[in-house]
Amino acid sequence: MSVLYVAAGVGGFLLLCLVVMYNRFVRQRTLVDESWGGIDVELTRRHELIPNLVETVQGYAAHERIVLENLTEARADATAHRSDDPARRQEFEETVGRALTEVLARVEAYPDLKASQSFLDLQDELTNTEDRIAASRRFYNGNVRAYNTRVATFPSNLVAAMFGFEARDFFELTDPAARTAPQV
Repeated sequence: MSVLYVAAGVGGFLLLCLVVMYNRFVRQRTLVDESWGGIDVELTRRHELIPNLVETVQGYAAHERIVLENLTEARADATAHRSDDPARRQEFEETVGRALTEVLARVEAYPDLKASQSFLDLQDELTNTEDRIAASRRFYNGNVRAYNTRVATFPSNLVAAMFGFEARDFFELTDPAARTAPQV
């Protein structure tokens, strides 16, 4: 009879461990999803600032039509891929970052534009947004790292395999120019 109690106790303990590990996976997965939402909000904000930038620059720098069109096209591509996973989406966001950097580099040739209050305000907004994107990306990648470690380590990897918890992609910008905020 005591062997039966011990077996029931061990079984109960293992079931409790399974429930705890499962719930921790759910919490971490939710945190990863929530932190991705933070990146998405900031990327959307950047996308919304681009038409204002294009309009402001066009008024002063009519000769920069091709550069502005590249930025507008990059923004449209990135917006069209908003629902993609982070690994797929990062290439579009890197293109936006490169195009934005190119536009802002060309602005240097237009002193009147650089002195415009509306352009200066827009520069501040873009700088703040880029800083928030970088901070959100670090937060997201940290949560993904913790989640992926749990998915890969024993014994939680058994629970992950049982319930279909899979590793998530990092959101890492591979283009060195896209890793830093555009110099605005």
